[in-house]
Amino acid sequence: MESTQFISYLAAWRPLVESWIDSNAWSRAEGSPVDLDSYLYGPLAHFNAGGGKRVRPILALLGCEAVGAVPHRALAAGCAIELFQSAALIHDDIADKSELRRGEPCLHISEGTGLAINAGDAALVEASCAILNDKDLDAPARLSVLSTFADMQRRTLEGQALDLGWVRDGRWDLTENDYRAMATLKTAHYSCASPLVIGAICGGGTAGQITALESFGLDAGLAFQIQDDLLNLTGNPETQGKDYLSDITEGKRTLPVLYTLEHLEGQRRSQFLEIISSGTNDEGRLLQAVDIMREASALDHARAVAQELVDAAVNRIVNADIAGNPREVLISMAHYFVERAG
Repeated sequence: MESTQFISYLAAWRPLVESWIDSNAWSRAEGSPVDLDSYLYGPLAHFNAGGGKRVRPILALLGCEAVGAVPHRALAAGCAIELFQSAALIHDDIADKSELRRGEPCLHISEGTGLAINAGDAALVEASCAILNDKDLDAPARLSVLSTFADMQRRTLEGQALDLGWVRDGRWDLTENDYRAMATLKTAHYSCASPLVIGAICGGGTAGQITALESFGLDAGLAFQIQDDLLNLTGNPETQGKDYLSDITEGKRTLPVLYTLEHLEGQRRSQFLEIISSGTNDEGRLLQAVDIMREASALDHARAVAQELVDAAVNRIVNADIAGNPREVLISMAHYFVERAG
């Protein structure tokens, strides 16, 4: 599999990221109320420590290495993106009314909605402080990183607004291009392009290197989201857990759904629209919706689009001014995004 080199890269750098997050977790200041341990710092530290593969901070390390610098220069900035991820997940779980996260009750379930919102807000501040307090970067570099970080947050919030707003307003009059715009904003920037760019800034990359990494990251990041959509529909139920088929229940406007609506007519389209609009949790009906998508060739189309994006990303990076080994890891990463099973 072409993705193995990136998997090895993740495994090699993850301990460093985990150590930074653990060592730099916010804690109660001496003399401040003891209750803050229970109401804020304890739950937030526990949530931050329970992350997944740590792909985003490791991409920042890779972006830094790609421009010829020591990866460690991007460690704090990369971990800031992971802290933003914590905030986004805490708030998303509230918006989606989820109950489980990483095999445990969501923070709003265990701590209450108010305290969970507050913890998510604290993670956002903690993320900015990680950049502001980064002693490995000079002031101009910190300012540039912080500016890129703020732009990443804005784009992510814009994508989330579209995703949630379309569901709230019952919008099905959407096209594949609408999906691409939303998913690029919501996922591609903060899950791939921005970590690479921030890492490159930390490493003193040139404008050309940064542009190449950003373009690569936008294509690969969109492919990542499309693969996520497919796994939700066709992945292993045991691997996917609570996420299996949840996009249909939540009425998510994914690429397979929109493609199906665009290419079906008559009774079959009405039947499909009724299922995806119902909020049902009935597995039989959910699988029926997947079967209709398969009949409409929507799943095959989504796979083809994801692969086209990966091919485009690889072509962008092959001719870019990027260090040799990091280039190979980036190419492996692009393939990993569409080959992964979870």
